[in-house]
Amino acid sequence: MEEQKKETIQEEPNFEGNYIEKFKGVEEQEFYPGELISWKLKKQSLKIYAQHSVLQLSIIDQSILKFRYSNDGYFEDDFSYAIDPEYSYGDARYKFKDQKDYILVRTSVLKCYIYKKNFTIKICNDQDQVIMEDEKGYHWKEEKKYGGDVVITTLKSSPDYKYYSLGDKTGKLNLNGTRRELWGTDCYGYGNETDPVYKNIPFFTGLKDGLGYGIFLDSSFRTFFDFGKERKEALSFWAQGGEMRYYFIYGPNLVDVVKDYTELTGFSPMPPKWALGYHQSKWSYYPESTVRELADNFRSKKIPCDVIHLDIDYMDGYRCFTWDEKRFPNPKKMISDLKKDGFKTIVIIDPGIKIDQYYPVYQQGVHHNYFCTRMDGARFKGSVWPGPCHFPDFTNPEARNWWSGLFSGLVSDGVAGVWNDMNEPAVFEEGSFPRDVRHHYEGHPCSHRKAHNVYGMQMARATYEGLERFNGNERSFTISRSAFAGIQRFSSVWTGDNMATWEHLKIANIQCQRLAASGISFAGSDVGGFIGSPDGELYTRWIQLATFHPFFRTHSSGDHGDKEPWQFDDKYLSIVRRFIELRYELMPYLYTTYWQYAEFGNPMLKSISLAYQNDTETLNREEEFLFGDHILVCPVSEEGATSRNMYLPEGKWVNFWTDEVVIGKTEITVNAPLDQLPLFVKSGSVITMQPKMQYVDEFEPEALTLHVYAAEATTTTLLYEDDGHSKDFERGLSTIRKFIQKTDGVNFSISQTMEGDYQAPYQSFDIVLHAYKGVPKSILVDEQPVHFEQQNNNIKFTVSKQFTMIKFET
Repeated sequence: MEEQKKETIQEEPNFEGNYIEKFKGVEEQEFYPGELISWKLKKQSLKIYAQHSVLQLSIIDQSILKFRYSNDGYFEDDFSYAIDPEYSYGDARYKFKDQKDYILVRTSVLKCYIYKKNFTIKICNDQDQVIMEDEKGYHWKEEKKYGGDVVITTLKSSPDYKYYSLGDKTGKLNLNGTRRELWGTDCYGYGNETDPVYKNIPFFTGLKDGLGYGIFLDSSFRTFFDFGKERKEALSFWAQGGEMRYYFIYGPNLVDVVKDYTELTGFSPMPPKWALGYHQSKWSYYPESTVRELADNFRSKKIPCDVIHLDIDYMDGYRCFTWDEKRFPNPKKMISDLKKDGFKTIVIIDPGIKIDQYYPVYQQGVHHNYFCTRMDGARFKGSVWPGPCHFPDFTNPEARNWWSGLFSGLVSDGVAGVWNDMNEPAVFEEGSFPRDVRHHYEGHPCSHRKAHNVYGMQMARATYEGLERFNGNERSFTISRSAFAGIQRFSSVWTGDNMATWEHLKIANIQCQRLAASGISFAGSDVGGFIGSPDGELYTRWIQLATFHPFFRTHSSGDHGDKEPWQFDDKYLSIVRRFIELRYELMPYLYTTYWQYAEFGNPMLKSISLAYQNDTETLNREEEFLFGDHILVCPVSEEGATSRNMYLPEGKWVNFWTDEVVIGKTEITVNAPLDQLPLFVKSGSVITMQPKMQYVDEFEPEALTLHVYAAEATTTTLLYEDDGHSKDFERGLSTIRKFIQKTDGVNFSISQTMEGDYQAPYQSFDIVLHAYKGVPKSILVDEQPVHFEQQNNNIKFTVSKQFTMIKFET
C-alpha cells in the first residue's frame, strides 16, 4: 500500500499542474491560449477564439457564469453527473461590448472582462468591485503518461481572502494557505492532516472584501485546489484530464451562493421523518437474538431510537442481497417485529460482488456484462470482504437499472433503508481500482481516471432508484460514504471511519459544517468514533454535538468496544438520554429546517462565517454554528471543560437553558457543565417542540409547544408539516404555518397564517414566552381574553392551533 502511494505521488502534477517527470528531471512546458482573435454571439452564450484555445462563456443566470475551454477547437460533449437534469436556465440576457483592449459581457449584476492580449478574465459586480481576477488564467500541460492535458486555472489571491466549503475536508474551516486533492479514498482512521479523504466536491466559496462568490469545477478527474499554499498571491485549481469547465456563482451573500450551487446540482428529496431520529449501529449486530436484545434495551431503558443498522455480517458470506440463514433464519419476521416496536431496519450493501458461480447476482452481472473491465476486456478483480470480487460499472445505466432491481427482496423483507459503504471504490490490494479499468460513463467511454470520483455517487443513485422502485408511496432513505457533487439528490452521507478522540470530535463538527456549505446538509459522523473506545465524557459530548447534526448515528467497529448508551456509567447515560430526547422534542423545528433545505437549498447547518460574513470576527471561528436559522450551537470539545469561550454574532441571543439575554457581537464565557452545551436562540424566533417520544410516530400529540423568544422588530418563523413518511406532500398535502412577531417597543403581537391542506393531528399550541419584559395586563387571542400563567419568568398559555392573532396588552 505504501509503495503504491509513493508511485501515485510521482504521477501527480506539482503546483499549478507543473508536471515534473522526475525520472528525467525536465519540467513540462506550459501552454497558454494566446491573444484573442474573434468572437461569435449566441442567445445565452458566446464563443471567444484565441490563438490556441476557445472559450465558451454561458450565462446560466444573472449571477452565474459558466466557462469552458477547448485547446483544439472542439468541445467535449457537455455531459455532467453533477448538474441536476431538472435544472433550468434562469435569466440569460446579457449585453456585449467589443472594446480596444477587452470585450465585456454584462448581466444585471456582473461584468465579465476578457482581455485581448492574454485572454485573461476579470469579474466585477455592478459597482465595479473586483470579485475574481485571473493571474495566469487558464493554461495547460500535456499529460504524457495517460494522454490528454492537465488543465489549470490560476486566479489572484491574498492571505486576507477567505475560502470555505470543498466537501468533507479536515483541517481548518478557512482553506486559505492549504492545498487539497479530490480523489475519493478509503482513509481508515484519518486525521486532521489527511488528504484526500472520502468525498469529491469540487466546489468552494470565497470571500473577498466582504463579497461572497463560489466556483464549481465540474470535472470528475483527479482534481487539486491550491489556496495560496505554494504562492500566497495565487489560487489555482486543476484537473488531470478533460476540459476546463467551471461555474462562477456570485452572491454577494455566501448563503445565497450555497443555495444557487445546491439548486444547480440538485435539491435533496424530503426524507422520511424517522431518518431524522436516532440511529444505532455497530460492526456488527448479529445474530437475530442480539438485534432483538438491542431493541429491547432501548425501549426498557427509555432511550429514544428509530433505526437499527445491520453491517456486513448479516449476509451469507458477505454476498450482497443475501441473508445468513443461521444468524437470521427469518429476517422478514424480525424486521416486522422490530417495526411494531418503532424500529426501522437499515442494511449495508457494498459494491463488491463475490466471484461465485452459484451466486445469482454474480451470474447475472457476468451474463449481462455489467461488471467493470480492464483495458484488454478482462473483468476487473479486486478483494474486499467476500474475497475476490467483481464490481458493477455504475456509470452504465443498464447496470444501474439491474442493480436497482436487486432491492426487491430486501424491500419485501421490510428493509427501510440502505447504507452504501466501500464505494470510493475501495479494494484491499491497491486501495482502489487500477487506472486502466474501463467505464461506460453514460455513453462516453473512459478509464477509471475519469470515473473514480463519481463511482460512489452513481452507486448511491442506483441504490436510491431501487428503493424508489419498490417503496411505492413511501419515501426512500440511503446513506453513502463516497460522494461527488450532486450526491444530495440521492443520499445522505457520513464522514467515514473516524476515531474516538477529542480531536475527532472537533473534526466532525468542522466536516459537517463544511459539507452543509457544499450543498450536502444531510450529514453526520460516527458518534463516539468508529475506531477506539471513548470514555463516558467524550461520548456524552459527542452525543450533544450530534443532536444538532441532521444525520444522527452512533457507530463503532465492534472489536474496539461497544458504544450503546448504556455501556457508560449512569451519570453519562442520563445525560445522553436527555439529549436524544431533546432531539425528538425539536423534531418539528428540525423537520422544518430540512424542508427549507429540500425546497430552497438553505443549508441546515451554517458556520457563523457563512451566516454572518460581514462580521469579521466570525471569519476564523470554527466551532460555533447555526442549527437551522434560529439556534446557535457551540459544542464543548475539550476534555474536562465545564465552561467555554464562544462568539455571539450581531443581534440579541437568549440562553436556551437560563433565558439570559446577551447582546451579540461579543465573545463570552458560558457555563457548560457536562449536562449542557452552549445553546442560544436568536431573539424573535419561534421554536416549535413536541412531547418526548421513543420514536418519531410513537403517538399523536394533543399539543405542540411554541417557544416564542420576544422580538424587537418584525420577525417571521416557519413551521412545515406533512405526514412525515409518504409522498403525498408532492401532491399538495402539506401545510406551511408562518408565525409573525411584531412590536413597537410597547405593544406586542403574534399572528399566524397557514397555507396548505394537511391537517396535523394535534389540536392546540402551548405557548411559552421567553425574554418578554414585564407581565401583560391581558392576552387576547382572536380578540378573546385567555388565561395565562407566569412561571420562572416565562409566560404560558394555550391556544387553538388555528389562531390568527395574539395581542398582548401592557
